[in-house]
Amino acid sequence: MRNSLIWLFAAVLLSACSGRGGLQRSNPAACGMDEERFALVDSVVAAAIDERVTPGAIVAVVRGDKIAFLKAYGQRQTVPSELPMTENTVFDLASVSKCLGTTIAVMQLIERGRLRLTDRVDRYIPGFVNWQDADGEDPITIQDLLTHSSGLPPYIHPQSYLSEHPSADADSLMAYIATELPRSCKPGTKQIYSCLGFITLQHVVEQITGERLCDYVQRNVFDALGMSSTCYFPIDGSRLVPPECAATEVLEDGHVLLGEVHDPTARLINKGNSGNAGVFSSAPDICVMAAALMNGGEILGRRILGRETVRLMFEIPRDNDPAVGRALGWDTYGDKAVTSGDIFDKGSTFGHTGYTGTSIIMNMRTRTAVIILANRVHPTDSGSMAATRAAVANIVAGAIVQ
Repeated sequence: MRNSLIWLFAAVLLSACSGRGGLQRSNPAACGMDEERFALVDSVVAAAIDERVTPGAIVAVVRGDKIAFLKAYGQRQTVPSELPMTENTVFDLASVSKCLGTTIAVMQLIERGRLRLTDRVDRYIPGFVNWQDADGEDPITIQDLLTHSSGLPPYIHPQSYLSEHPSADADSLMAYIATELPRSCKPGTKQIYSCLGFITLQHVVEQITGERLCDYVQRNVFDALGMSSTCYFPIDGSRLVPPECAATEVLEDGHVLLGEVHDPTARLINKGNSGNAGVFSSAPDICVMAAALMNGGEILGRRILGRETVRLMFEIPRDNDPAVGRALGWDTYGDKAVTSGDIFDKGSTFGHTGYTGTSIIMNMRTRTAVIILANRVHPTDSGSMAATRAAVANIVAGAIVQ
């Protein structure tokens, strides 16, 4: 009884601080969850910090249209000085940017009649090389890019690329991807996770809209949902994002990446506007996005996608080989439990991870989302969040009682 009163009092206090346009803060019991189970989350995250997997983290749980749990742990920075993690700390989302930014933009263009999944990439990127073998040419499509089945390589080595192309920029990188890199499989037959595929999607969006991906997404996705702490350039003076960012890696010259995208290709070549990485956000903001997607594209009277578009986005395309196994922009977990744990049913659970230590999973059947934001690459790129993610997912899934 005492614990319930404490949770209720905290929810009343925090609901006024849930942010402009933010979700209502509640408590596990009011959201049909066993509140005592959430003490186990504390112990799992504390162990990750003690073992130096990450200096700090935030865990947020959304149930329906409410935040059932939100807590900050540890430190957002240890070098050059120690600063505590807060519930509103802004994180470099790394590859979570692919689904919260680029994918949503692509799906919006599809439902607005400006793009189709079956469109050939070379329709938008002139000279884009398709797959060719003895049987002829197979075009690479928008669907192939979204499902990481285009055959494009995963990545480039930015420093090597820049040494060979000193004047490289986003356009020259796109030309390199389009015409010089090998295609390693017939489209739709094999999953090869590719940041370069999402950089290609960036350029498709920009060709159609006539504006930078970051500007389109800011206006049509983040601002449209009232996500006031989410953007591509948190240290840009024109943004209203607080300068309370979680630090990432300390570079060889001693420079601490703080509010600058960690991904080298996104930072060094694409200058922060990139289809594979670049979004910065806070846990309360990502809770809004998760609730909107679990609610068919709308929350708090704001809509970013139609209900049928959301359904399509979370389907595995039937014309892809089963070996691909990905939905449009999102991972599906099948028999894997690395991020989604063991308890959430795999057929209705979708998510994505980010290299810096971030992750989101959503179970559509129970309308439960688990968001973990960690800066595991600070001060060095060493720890792995895999075990922590799975353990927290199991605790949250096991806490669902209604």
